[in-house]
Amino acid sequence: MPSVTSPKPTPTRITARRQATRDRVLDAASEVFAERGFHGATVEDICERAGFTRGAFYSNFSSKDDLVLELSRRHSEALVDRIRGASKRESGSAEQVLRDVFAALADETRGKEQWLVLTTEFTLHAIRDAAARRAWAAQQRRVRDELVAVVDEAVARQGLTLPMSTELFVRAAISLAQGTLTQRLVEPRSLAVGELERTVLPVLLGVHT
Repeated sequence: MPSVTSPKPTPTRITARRQATRDRVLDAASEVFAERGFHGATVEDICERAGFTRGAFYSNFSSKDDLVLELSRRHSEALVDRIRGASKRESGSAEQVLRDVFAALADETRGKEQWLVLTTEFTLHAIRDAAARRAWAAQQRRVRDELVAVVDEAVARQGLTLPMSTELFVRAAISLAQGTLTQRLVEPRSLAVGELERTVLPVLLGVHT
């Protein structure tokens, strides 16, 4: 299966028709990946679901890897918007502001569960494929950079100071949110929603209760 080293660049002046085609392929890919998994899904499955030919697929995307990278870009944009909205407290302590960030990261929906499963599969694929690993690492860096900017905006707006670097906090927040969701998927009754975040957050912030 072909791999890519970076997401396929979107043309500067993409036509409405082509954008509609890309959107339909991405929507179809999201559905098929959720049903069959990254490795179980084929380009043919995705084309059939979208109602397009392989030619239409390959004129917009180079591979399934390319699809996941583009879906990740969309997912990260929505995540950043959600966290930016959640962090816009008029006033509050560092703990309150960053608790809002955690809550947005831990937003529990069926789509979030499906996305975690897909990205876990793709991460395993990337570990074994050097080109996919480079592309996935670059995408993860972009997501972290965007989240760092959002958290910096939030704490600056309140005149707050984090007890650690923002990048370290973002890495910890992502790891905690993903790890908690993974545990709940495997053991649904093992943790209440937000339980681990509420317990670990004060420790990350140096708040002792």
